[in-house]
Amino acid sequence: MDVLLLLADGMLVSLQPLNLMMIIIGVTLGLFIGAMPGLGSVNGVAILLPVTFLVPPSSAIIFLAAIYYGAMYGGAVSSITLGIPGASTAVATTFDGRPLAKQGRASLALVTAALASFVGGTVANILFTLFAPLLASVALSFGPPEVFALMLLAFATFVGLGGDDIPKTIFSICFGLVLGAVGFDQISGAPRLVLFDYNGFLQGIGFLVLAIGVYGIGEMLWTIDQTRGDVTATTPKMTMKGVAADAKEATKRGWKGTAIGSLLGFFVGILPAAGATPGSLMSYGVAKIVSRNPEEFGKGAVDGVAAPEAANNSASTGSMLPMLTLGIPGSPTTAILLGGMVIWGLVPGPRLFVDEEQFVWGLIGSFYISNVAAVLINLAFIPVFIWMLRMPFTILAPMIFVLSIAGGYAATRDMFDIWLMVVFGIGAFFMRKFDYPLAPAVLAIVLGPIAEPTLRQSLLLSSGDPSIFFTRPVAGPITVVALILIFLPALKFLRRSPAKSKNPAS
Repeated sequence: MDVLLLLADGMLVSLQPLNLMMIIIGVTLGLFIGAMPGLGSVNGVAILLPVTFLVPPSSAIIFLAAIYYGAMYGGAVSSITLGIPGASTAVATTFDGRPLAKQGRASLALVTAALASFVGGTVANILFTLFAPLLASVALSFGPPEVFALMLLAFATFVGLGGDDIPKTIFSICFGLVLGAVGFDQISGAPRLVLFDYNGFLQGIGFLVLAIGVYGIGEMLWTIDQTRGDVTATTPKMTMKGVAADAKEATKRGWKGTAIGSLLGFFVGILPAAGATPGSLMSYGVAKIVSRNPEEFGKGAVDGVAAPEAANNSASTGSMLPMLTLGIPGSPTTAILLGGMVIWGLVPGPRLFVDEEQFVWGLIGSFYISNVAAVLINLAFIPVFIWMLRMPFTILAPMIFVLSIAGGYAATRDMFDIWLMVVFGIGAFFMRKFDYPLAPAVLAIVLGPIAEPTLRQSLLLSSGDPSIFFTRPVAGPITVVALILIFLPALKFLRRSPAKSKNPAS
């Protein structure tokens, strides 16, 4: 009851005219920042941080948090309409969101993304409100073995993303891991895989550069090749009645993915080493594994849009939890928010809930208000997003190319990354040409830099004994489940083989 009273007081604080205005402006800006390839919530919050000096501290942090919320919603827009992830958190949305748009069902994809994001954010807000101290202690108990076990579980879901051709999937994963290892070794500091001694490789391969190259330039080249240049714009219909029908269909077909993303995304989000991107990718993989129709994934599955979108919004709230309760940022964006709080003299940690009670609960109350504002604003702008799809491809293709180049350059301001992005785009085109799945490679480059150091740290802790992954109470069950999922395709193959031998005609 005390928690509910504090939450009610917090909502009253967030509904004050200035704070409400900050929420609406922040969410709207975040929506368009998230939709712009290369920007994303990290750059958006960093760029607008100086603006917060014009308002009181509580309003400033509420404004920055609202931008974060809006950007999580907005990342799906360019993923669905253009096939370019607005941010790394929206890469998994591209897998099924873009095929739905190509089928003339962009409205369904956008409505599904908005509703799943709202549910994911709501579930995360409730868990945050009720269990903040407990969940913070759980997150703190995760050491290197637990984080590696979680990453191993994520890798186990990759096998299902590549279809039935397991060797090509494994090759794709290994290729992604190699790309993720480029740069300085996180443990020893030694440079690795620096091709031609070019200094640009020392910083590693930026995931955003990879994502924009693969899903921006690569998608454009693939579309041109498949249609031999004869490309017409999709002409989706957009009516209020149609949106209502899409909402009904999204609820009916996407509830399972939404539930998976809401829960899994939050618990991955609270881990300081993880964040929204691994949460969304893992949720997509799990949703495909438990689906009755896994073959639909990658071709326009509603669950394939719902799971990652629910996850990245849920994870964004989850990443706030260690920041507020422990002073440990759960994602790059919350690291900037942490810096903003320190600038304003607010010290994150266990004492924050006691010393700055009104601020903390005002911020938590703003999560609920921002979530409602974000879904309403997102749905209101769907006609604008649909209008983008009516452009002829002769206009759309150059626009995709320019946005890809501008987005890649804006992220790092380094021409080396632009050339690298073009190479990735061409490479992605040829991988698709020879039926190599792209998703496992993209996911491996995200989780590889997290999995490798935690594996090595774990083995250092155990003096090289791998049983540490099985004997610890949290890491053990996760590792066992991951190994089962890894060997599951082999068992399915063995079960199919006798059936084929009995019926050679099949």
